[in-house]
Amino acid sequence: MKINYVSLNKQSKDQSQKLLKIFRDCLNKSIFVNGDEVSKFEKKVSRKCGTKYAVALNSGTDALTLALKLVGIKKGDEVITPPNSFISSTSSIIHLGAKPVFVDTAEDQNIDANKIEKKITKKTKAIMPVHLTGRICEMNEIIKISKKYKIPVIEDAAQSIGSKYYDKPAGSIGDIGCFSTHPLKNLNACGDGGFLTTNNKQYYILAKSLQNNGMLGRNEVKHFGYLSRMDVLQASILDYRLDKLDEVIKKRRSNFRLYKKLLDRTKIFFPDEKKYQFNTYHTFVIQVEKRDELINFLKKKHIQTAIHYPIPIHKQAAYINKFGKEKYLNTETQSKKILTLPINQYLTEKEIIYISKNVNSFYK
Repeated sequence: MKINYVSLNKQSKDQSQKLLKIFRDCLNKSIFVNGDEVSKFEKKVSRKCGTKYAVALNSGTDALTLALKLVGIKKGDEVITPPNSFISSTSSIIHLGAKPVFVDTAEDQNIDANKIEKKITKKTKAIMPVHLTGRICEMNEIIKISKKYKIPVIEDAAQSIGSKYYDKPAGSIGDIGCFSTHPLKNLNACGDGGFLTTNNKQYYILAKSLQNNGMLGRNEVKHFGYLSRMDVLQASILDYRLDKLDEVIKKRRSNFRLYKKLLDRTKIFFPDEKKYQFNTYHTFVIQVEKRDELINFLKKKHIQTAIHYPIPIHKQAAYINKFGKEKYLNTETQSKKILTLPINQYLTEKEIIYISKNVNSFYK
């Protein structure tokens, strides 16, 4: 048995007829940017995320950059965020001339909300929690801090579309939500893509301008903006796949429940889903001893795995060269133990049993 970490080829085969029709329709209309399909997707995805507005963009990274711009982040400001995310969470802050201020993680790998307040200074202008793996951070505590200090909250929800916290969808809890539609996400395009969500009309109007070079119509420029718009083809694909998202999430949650039943939790740690959480399992990350030996063992059994992320951002050369060495104990400990097992919606029960059996056997 050979088990791949992802199965994009199976998704493409499953959806090929519809995707080819979408592609043909796009070619026949010959409107490739700023078409009605983009607005249609924005309205549809904003409803899914429980917000008034959504702005379709060309990447999750641009969603973060525009969100920071919208709340007024500028040179010399500080933004609180965790050190164990994808690099875009930090690089989007740095490119605006601001400084990332890291807060260590809790046992679920999300930012430890209890440690945020100690990091706030007069320069703190935003808090950007990352909902890693499809699990929303402890937003009640974060929102309390936000209100106390009047600091806006940007949700890095790149991995968590459809996730909920006390029945509130990801991207609807803070001031702005930022999402990625990279091909590996639960809602995925056939290329890069992303969007931001908000209930703030002024943020929405400014974001719509900034993502299209700051233009009003074809000839006026009110702000110096970015070329960050989503193209019509990707918007059409995402509009189609958005209808299938609940089914994708349902299968991934089912896969998690089977793992939970089968894996030996005396040797393998992963956080339980709390009653007020609804996790969507963009990834399924376990924490184990002898992680690298386990990877090699599973490779011999033809089981493909991944690590998200083996080198924390504060340990990257780009960060050290700019800010010097820092230490975050939980993040660093977890980075040596984390291993991502396959959980995609095309896995069979037989395959999950095979994976679990081999992981357990390694520790026996």
